[in-house]
Amino acid sequence: MARSPRLTEHDVSHELPQEAAAQSPAAAAAAAAAAQAEPGGEVQRPPAARKPRETKSPAELWGDGLGRVGIRAAQVLLILTVAVVSVYALMQIKLLVIPILIALILAAAIGPFVNMLRRRGLRGGLATGIAFIGLLLVLGGVSTVIYFSVRNQWGELAQQASSGLDELEKFLLTGPVPLEQEQLDQARQGIIDFAASSQVRSGAITGLSVVTEFIAGASLMIVILFFFLKDGEKIWNFFLRPFSGAREAKLRRVGRRTLEVLGGYVRGTAIVALVDTVAIGAALLIMQVPLAIPLAIIVFIGAFVPLVGATVAGILAALVALVANGPVVALIVVAVVIAVNQLEGDLLQPIVMGKSLQLHALVILMALTAGTILAGIVGAVLSVPLAAVAWAIIQVWTAEDPNLEDMNPNLPPAGSKPI
Repeated sequence: MARSPRLTEHDVSHELPQEAAAQSPAAAAAAAAAAQAEPGGEVQRPPAARKPRETKSPAELWGDGLGRVGIRAAQVLLILTVAVVSVYALMQIKLLVIPILIALILAAAIGPFVNMLRRRGLRGGLATGIAFIGLLLVLGGVSTVIYFSVRNQWGELAQQASSGLDELEKFLLTGPVPLEQEQLDQARQGIIDFAASSQVRSGAITGLSVVTEFIAGASLMIVILFFFLKDGEKIWNFFLRPFSGAREAKLRRVGRRTLEVLGGYVRGTAIVALVDTVAIGAALLIMQVPLAIPLAIIVFIGAFVPLVGATVAGILAALVALVANGPVVALIVVAVVIAVNQLEGDLLQPIVMGKSLQLHALVILMALTAGTILAGIVGAVLSVPLAAVAWAIIQVWTAEDPNLEDMNPNLPPAGSKPI
């Protein structure tokens, strides 16, 4: 028989780790627990390690929900600050800004007539001069009609107003809720004292400064209007010199669309105002209300202030009819004004102005309020066309303008992504 080889210490030392590795995980864990056990039978556990404090980087802080809200809030505040500062700066030079805006609106309305004259072969300066002189003649003729109408009928209106006030005083003394003569005398004396007060005198001085500013602004507007009609394209090309490529094309679309909106708005409003003037003026003439022609012209001017202009002018006409012709005629005038306003809102404006120039009534009301607060009556007149222009610019910039294909057949269709 062969004898088995004899194992040496070296061989045993190599086999022991292999046997230990061959043990099960449970046996290895039990062995480790026994090795760490104290003589008393308690097992020593290593002390628990402290978790390091988690710190977020600035990018993570601004990347969560609250951070994104903060970024949007900061952006909104920055935009509002820039807008407020810009409006405040423009209000400091409103004697320049308002004439420029009025001249731009008038140039947009008269521009097609000047272009027609140029297509007939007239030079730019001659065509501009003809259109410019025609506009001045129209404005001068309207002012002359108002002046002579008021001068010829002012005495009769004053006499009828005096008698109407006497009848109103009798009604207040003997009406359903009669007043005492002493109360009427106190009210009359209060009106007289207010008319002679320092507030009225300071208001008169302010009125003189307003008249001076109006004359200066009107003169400046006439000069700016002439150059807009004559060199409008050159002026716009000068402002577009820093731009090129797609941005220049988009800005040219914005400029052209702005002129279309302003011109269409002014011409459409003028047509609507003319219809209102003819209807209300004819009613005033038929009922023999004094100052019928000046009141009709006031209705025409007031129609350029949407929602409230024609209504206020109609109320003024009704008050004159009440003083001069009695309550029955005044009620008839009110009925005519209401009917004309309904005709204007439901039929004339959708047909004449078109859908592209229509704004929501809430937008118009907000624009009127903001314009009146910032610049008074002139701001109320300018606010709505400026709001229409702002909306048209947004539509062109986002390629959502419904008239985009009509402006240039090479442009992308409406509803496509902006350039």
